Amino acid sequence: MITDFITIELSLAPVRELHPLIEQKLRQFGEPLRWAITRIDANTVEIEAVVTRE
Repeated sequence: MITDFITIELSLAPVRELHPLIEQKLRQFGEPLRWAITRIDANTVEIEAVVTRE
């Protein structure tokens, strides 16, 4: 099992859509262990996460 620390940037979305969107995007890199929104500006959201993969 490999653990990675990743940073992704997504387009800003309505609050109700943001959580599922983040989870979906993170699963492209592995199984998310934890994640946090670290920056928000007018159009984008930055997320830092720890994910595991085989």
